[in-house]
Amino acid sequence: MSSARPDVELSVALDMDAMPGHYIRRLQQVAVRLFSEEVGSELTPVQFAALVAIAQRSGLGQADLAAQIGYDRATIGGVIDRLEAKGWVSRTPSREDRRQNIVAITPAGEQAMAQATAAVQRVQTRFLSPLDSDEQQVFERLCRKLLGYHLG
Repeated sequence: MSSARPDVELSVALDMDAMPGHYIRRLQQVAVRLFSEEVGSELTPVQFAALVAIAQRSGLGQADLAAQIGYDRATIGGVIDRLEAKGWVSRTPSREDRRQNIVAITPAGEQAMAQATAAVQRVQTRFLSPLDSDEQQVFERLCRKLLGYHLG
């Protein structure tokens, strides 16, 4: 009979360096840190994604917005609440379905998005800077492939 505890044996058997999910989580942390350094604390990555999606699709409903940016439907309302409190978006009930809110970007939201866009481009450049151009294309292609498979 082994004297080692099962949880210790399990922790030794799990090699974090062999877990892509661990790297993805760490890369997300890096991306958020870079975003905060470049953009500041006034705007989060999710809020920026929401502003871009709303600006690109006029009359977007909250549920559609959540789906478009890959965010949870249950918590997208909080994101919109914060954007609305800043005066960057407005919400109106849908004429077709009163349970649904339609979100629109305001002129102040367009200005905030425009001001953040250059900083977001710097984030992407900094994030991918260790990779050469070919590696960046491969990385992006592999990310799209994994997302396409898992989100189908």
